[in-house]
Amino acid sequence: MAFLKIFLALVAFVATGAAAFAADVKIEPADTAFMIIATALVLMMTLPGLALFYAGMVRRKNVLGAMAQSAAAVAIVSILWFAIGYSLTFSGQGPVIGDYGRVFLSGMGLETVTALAPTIPELLFCVYQMTFAVITCALVGGAVADRMKFSAFCLFCVFWLFIVYIPSAHMVWGGGALAAFGVVDFAGGAVVHINAGVAGLVAALVVGKRRGFGKENMSPFDLSLAVVGTGLLWVGWFGFNGGSALSAGGRAVFAIVATHLAACAGAVVWSALEWIQRGKPSVLGIISGAVAGLGTITPASGFVLPWHGVVIGALAGGLCYYFCTVVKTRLKYDDSLDVFGVHGVGGILGMLMVGVFATASLSASGDTAGVSGLIEGNAHQLWVQAVGVVVTVVWCAVGTWVVLKIVDALSGLRVDAEKELQGVDIAMHGEAIHQ
Repeated sequence: MAFLKIFLALVAFVATGAAAFAADVKIEPADTAFMIIATALVLMMTLPGLALFYAGMVRRKNVLGAMAQSAAAVAIVSILWFAIGYSLTFSGQGPVIGDYGRVFLSGMGLETVTALAPTIPELLFCVYQMTFAVITCALVGGAVADRMKFSAFCLFCVFWLFIVYIPSAHMVWGGGALAAFGVVDFAGGAVVHINAGVAGLVAALVVGKRRGFGKENMSPFDLSLAVVGTGLLWVGWFGFNGGSALSAGGRAVFAIVATHLAACAGAVVWSALEWIQRGKPSVLGIISGAVAGLGTITPASGFVLPWHGVVIGALAGGLCYYFCTVVKTRLKYDDSLDVFGVHGVGGILGMLMVGVFATASLSASGDTAGVSGLIEGNAHQLWVQAVGVVVTVVWCAVGTWVVLKIVDALSGLRVDAEKELQGVDIAMHGEAIHQ
């Protein structure tokens, strides 16, 4: 009898809480419109942004292959996300993975919302989060450009989404173990950039170097395409970071301004270092520095002041430049488009910078769902962020290795020597860019 009373009391408590939440829920048209735009901007980052960025930096014979990877990531990940990925990420409160409460968008109606974003339709929140999963998978392809089978990349997206991305996103954003520990990641420093960077590094090591690496000229096909891609990424990042406020409020504005200033500072520092060391600032250096600044400010963007964005971007420009030019050369790994040097290193730095620069007055603002308590830069938060970084790196590295071994057993990872010499455009797609 006592057990029955406790059970009934618990049911009443949950029902009361649900009713109170439902009574307070009001979908805001302004927030909804803002998040629709932010969603479109983030999707634009993959197609055509990342597709153009990568296409401009590979060799002519592999341009279409690089673009095909971005397109495939959008198509494959989107379907899987709506089928089950969203549910496993944001439904349920398990420490590592969610549950099946939203499989095939079960239970979503016109007025359905989630406590993570109570002023917009839950379906919009689902679509917005889908764009993050899409670009994370697409980013990894840059590390193994010129040599990975298209079929292998497609399989990689399927397995990697479930083994690495979804558990990581749930642990940080879905109420899992890292969130409970106190780790914060405003827009994807760990979930997107560390995961993409570490996965790219592991993939580059497992797949192996491009044939002729270090001996043949592997200069970019058309940097003008990469510059256009960078511009689309830069603008899209306003939706990436600003939209992560999940409402059209002051926090979104602060995030956008910090993001822009970080990109500017990263571009200036990277190109300045290049100018000093090599005598000329390259276009590739300018856009690489900008992307480094953008990736590094991502986890901190909604928690810091605008001038913090300048400092974080400047640090990103210097550190990522060092990894892409010095560390990569010394260790002799072939990360084709510097996914680890820019996104992995930038994501790690950015996560740690949350523990240094986060401003309590911003985290206390009420316009961001999912932020509990005050997030303030101090020794404790820095330690918490460091733990989050280590867990993310280890989870991603091990998970990516497992995924690559599965894919290798199913289809093989790499094109053969003749096809690599011919180029993946003709070998994999039967098409090519002609002069």
